[in-house]
Amino acid sequence: MWERLDGIEARYESLTAEMGRPEVASDYERLQALAKERASLEEIVSLYRQYREADRLASEARALLDESQEPGLTALAREELESQTARRGQLEDELKRALLPRDPRDEKNVIVEIRAGTGGDEAGLFAADLFRMYSRYADSMGWKVDVLSRHESGVGGFKEIIFEVRGKGAFSRLKYESGVHRVQRVPVTEAQGRIHTSTATVAVLPEAEEVEVDIREDELKIDIFHASGPGGQNVQKVATAVRLTHLPTGMVVTCQDERSQLKNRVKALAVLRARLLDRRQREQMEEITEVRRTQVGSGERAEKIRTYNFPQDRLTDHRIGLTVHNLSAVLGGEGLDEIIDAVATSEQARMLSTESGRPAVGEARLPACRTGGPDGQEQRV
Repeated sequence: MWERLDGIEARYESLTAEMGRPEVASDYERLQALAKERASLEEIVSLYRQYREADRLASEARALLDESQEPGLTALAREELESQTARRGQLEDELKRALLPRDPRDEKNVIVEIRAGTGGDEAGLFAADLFRMYSRYADSMGWKVDVLSRHESGVGGFKEIIFEVRGKGAFSRLKYESGVHRVQRVPVTEAQGRIHTSTATVAVLPEAEEVEVDIREDELKIDIFHASGPGGQNVQKVATAVRLTHLPTGMVVTCQDERSQLKNRVKALAVLRARLLDRRQREQMEEITEVRRTQVGSGERAEKIRTYNFPQDRLTDHRIGLTVHNLSAVLGGEGLDEIIDAVATSEQARMLSTESGRPAVGEARLPACRTGGPDGQEQRV
């Protein structure tokens, strides 16, 4: 670890020197590339230098404690030694976390797909609650939300809603939300006050850029038709709805939310790209070692990750055994950060234990981000 840190610091200094050369300063693209690499190392280098400073101060305090016979100096040296030793341990933990492999997708925008599961109308209402929760959380993070498609149920819920979240670090936070969410409460339609259990599924996909997923025109079958509303009735006289079929994989994406055929096509392509990227990454993941697969978990969407119990004002994240009693704050987007922090911390601890070869105690195996149904099955988006 320390040799690796020495190498990182040497590279950081080399980049700093190179950026100061006149011929590099005049080459904008080269300068930008060097600045980006240097910025990626800055946090680790800063932590490493702080660690070395704490180590130096602890060594000086220990030497003073060994040499001095004066009670006043001895007390000060002992206090300084304890303080710097604790700080050194804290910085070492931070360095270990900073050296963990980073998910290259973390800074990407995301496409979130929420679908009502079991529970009928109540499942649709819960899907709408989850959408509001993520929308408010995105607002608190300064991210932008754009609904790509929605399929409403008749009682104010959603059979399905797909939306994009744009903002720095969106995937790094929302990737932990992928899975099955369960709710236990008395539905508004329940006359006898009985508690029902319903579910909704959440899939979080990193947005794919055109350079990452190349979709050729000859790989697409494009159908244009009239958009339809609840009950199947046509709601537009002009055919604007777009259905894209990706011939090599059989994936089908339908978009009819916009009044413009072009906008519907752009949105459908964005969702298709994200799904193809997710498929490619899953295929790559299946080819790597069993150790790596255990790091990302099973990723099955049938894996229940969280329960929202309204009668007891209780939320339980089953991956880490965390229970909190502030449902209104979480569903309002305010308390969600605390849950995500806890899951992310558990994942970091598990990765650290895997890196060191030690089994993690109570480790949480988080689901990988998976998209919807089998290839070839049409999904309205």
